[in-house]
Amino acid sequence: MTLTRRMGAEFVGTFWLVLGGCGSAVLAAKFPETGIGFVGVALAFGLTVLTMIYAFGYISGGHFNPAVTLGLAVGGRFAFADVIPYIVAQVVAAIVAAGVLKIIASGNPHFDAAGGFASNGYGDHSPGGYSLASALVCEIAMTFIFLVVILGATDVRAAPGFAGLAIGLTLTIIHLVSIPVTNTSVNPARSTGPALFVGGWALEQLWLFWVAPFVGAILAGLAFRWFEKED
Repeated sequence: MTLTRRMGAEFVGTFWLVLGGCGSAVLAAKFPETGIGFVGVALAFGLTVLTMIYAFGYISGGHFNPAVTLGLAVGGRFAFADVIPYIVAQVVAAIVAAGVLKIIASGNPHFDAAGGFASNGYGDHSPGGYSLASALVCEIAMTFIFLVVILGATDVRAAPGFAGLAIGLTLTIIHLVSIPVTNTSVNPARSTGPALFVGGWALEQLWLFWVAPFVGAILAGLAFRWFEKED
């Protein structure tokens, strides 16, 4: 499969992840009386990844996340030469998806992107008021576990056909745990899209949602190399 086609698959998959996941948070989480809440948002993110893995996993590997791409490369499952092209496709897709979401949300006269727009944050901008240190540790730990599951579930020795389910459910659990802490990133592209439309504090705090997921992903890639190392 050509790199262009693989990048296209990553674009569509990441677009759906941001539109479906962040869209559920912006449009449906607090909808009067029938809001889906944290659980609904967590399921939305997990299901977007699950569906796109089955739709495009055979084309691009189904990363949809710069941290996943880097972690797979460190773990020996992906070519380092393709890391930057994949990340570019993912970030552009996230920005486009956030733009589409803003157009939809702006149809409500009470919508204000400055109110958060599903952006990730810490301190005063953490849903639960958690500190920078808590956010940093949480994002590193959650990304580490996410990559460990991805590396294990996609191994040739794993049960075939279940990787998408395992990965989607893991992302759901990650959101259930960490939405109160950071609004859950574990994905620099997902964080970048909404932050660009919020500006201000969201852009100032965006660094953490690149650094922490990358650190967690690198640690997971190195750990998995150790697990697979033959004595």
